[in-house]
Amino acid sequence: MATNPVPIEALEAPAPPAPIAPIIVKKVIVEGGGHHGGAWKVAYADFVTAMMAFFLLLWLLGATTEDQRKGLADYFTPTLVQYRQESAGSDGMLGGSSLVDPDNYPHGATQTGTQSITIPRDTEGGAQEGGAPEAERRRQAITEAIRERMEAADRMRRLVRQVRVIRTPEGIRIDLVDDAEFSMFHLSSTVLVPEARELLGIVAEAVGEQSGQLVVRGHTDALPWRDARSTNNWTLSTGRAEATRQEMILQGLPAARFDRIEGVADRELLIADDPVDPRNRRISILLLD
Repeated sequence: MATNPVPIEALEAPAPPAPIAPIIVKKVIVEGGGHHGGAWKVAYADFVTAMMAFFLLLWLLGATTEDQRKGLADYFTPTLVQYRQESAGSDGMLGGSSLVDPDNYPHGATQTGTQSITIPRDTEGGAQEGGAPEAERRRQAITEAIRERMEAADRMRRLVRQVRVIRTPEGIRIDLVDDAEFSMFHLSSTVLVPEARELLGIVAEAVGEQSGQLVVRGHTDALPWRDARSTNNWTLSTGRAEATRQEMILQGLPAARFDRIEGVADRELLIADDPVDPRNRRISILLLD
């Protein structure tokens, strides 16, 4: 049987190409919200921290005494000692050189006081809290006694600025401070100058009218010694404290009134920014409460 032959062109013709599928790009935007967000966690953590601090405060109020709460409050507030040391005329008698000098005490409508110390009305508590009216009365009595005796003597009147009478937690402290024009002792010695002997006599009379034991402390500046093996600021400050004690005994104070003497060299500077300032040389007489 005869068949029809297939043309060669038909056998070699390529197959038509398959159609190309279109590319579809789908943009998906995911929005945060509901319980999948994290902002609420920060707010919740702040809330829990605030509640913990609040309950801690309630616990402290219930578990502490009045004195302990005052101590906590004083720890976070400036003390009157800091105000007095940084205020006007802090190196003068009574801690103030003039009634018109500006100071930095926290004066308010309910406060009253002097240039040397400010005490809120109707306060209670110890000397650190600003109360202790008996201690303040003693300080004022000593101040007036020293002032009257010094103003009565012409030679002593110019030394009023060398005397500072302040209250401390331990009692009433009288500082006799040197400066560039006056020194209580001859240079590098424990020998009192005549004006210092007279000044110590005035102080001895003033503290003799008050009860309480006395502590005498000697201070020096930070000037070094050429030969520190034979003497130094420690021995000098102690020797000057002892010389002060002996002079006050000669001026009429009983020896039994003295509790101790101390020499601290240059470890408690009055002018910390200038260790060699002559005002760092001083004698402190503390009348204990």
